[in-house]
Amino acid sequence: MKAVAVFPEERALRLVDHREPAILAPGDVVVKVLDVGFCGTDREIAAFRTGSPPTDSPYLILGHEALGEVLEVGSSVRRIRPGDLVVPTVRRPCRHETCRACRMGRPDFCLSGEYSQRGIKDAHGFLAERFCDDARWLQPVPRELRDVAVLTQPLSIAETAIAELDQVQKRLPWSALGETGGSGKRALVLGAGPVALLGAMALVVRGYKVTIYSHAGRGEKAEFAESIGAQFVTAEEEKLQTLAGHLGRIDVMFEATGATPDALAAMEHLGRNGVYLLTGIPGRRGAFTLDAGFLLHGMVQRNQVIIGPVHPSAEAFRAAIQDLGLFSRRWPGALPRLIANRISIDEAPEAFRQPTSGLKRVVAVAD
Repeated sequence: MKAVAVFPEERALRLVDHREPAILAPGDVVVKVLDVGFCGTDREIAAFRTGSPPTDSPYLILGHEALGEVLEVGSSVRRIRPGDLVVPTVRRPCRHETCRACRMGRPDFCLSGEYSQRGIKDAHGFLAERFCDDARWLQPVPRELRDVAVLTQPLSIAETAIAELDQVQKRLPWSALGETGGSGKRALVLGAGPVALLGAMALVVRGYKVTIYSHAGRGEKAEFAESIGAQFVTAEEEKLQTLAGHLGRIDVMFEATGATPDALAAMEHLGRNGVYLLTGIPGRRGAFTLDAGFLLHGMVQRNQVIIGPVHPSAEAFRAAIQDLGLFSRRWPGALPRLIANRISIDEAPEAFRQPTSGLKRVVAVAD
């Protein structure tokens, strides 16, 4: 079958003829791949900056954002049937018996750090015509979400961050009165890529007043933001310091830029008792400097919290699927606008080398 793979030692990216998947254990499921989205992590792997193949393979099949249709199930599988739509999670447990997190089915909290991630680290991804996986790592998707369910994985990142936000807000003294939600609170989203825009939608439906701040131009992203009730401001239109003054107290900052220096420096404008949600990974961009003493002093004096959310769990994927349904009902037609285009699997190797528009590009592997 066709698959798109990266060969790190050859520094090559191409289509391969990979072996067909087969059920080898009672809990296995064979899935026909429908859609695979790709993101900045995939581009980093395609540029040979990160990523690692399985130990028994010279190549790594790409793709960790996938939607598929079940073809066959093992003898012990009950909750998933042939014909069901499913989304796979990404992280898989380590082999250490002493890792309580992985033994409990929560590799998102892996203690050893020796987990694998499909399409990223030590395990093949989903950019192939079919794949096999344990049913534990597959989340059923309603048929009505067929055209947008490929957005589940990027939304699960936002769901993870917001779940952590909810936990942190329970520290506030008025949480005992049931006032931990977002009603009347201000959230500033830094960035305007898919994770940022999906995160903005998740915050809006939770009652936050959302402003998206982007270094990109307005265009379709601004139109999208305004269609869901969020404000969209560009760096050309207004400096962040000025914007923060206009907004008043910022209760939540949701960083989705890849942790650029400007985004981290924005913590200066976070309000008292505020929470900064960091979803980017700065290390891949090289070293940079910040006035850490100034920022840390502000955190202590203003009772702030910075969180780097853990890798999405199965629960975060389920929350994302539920929210995709909610978004579809609240803003009909909005989610498909986040998908820039769909290309074939034959076109995928070249597409990884092309610049991105900031919206989601999707490989349509099958109808």
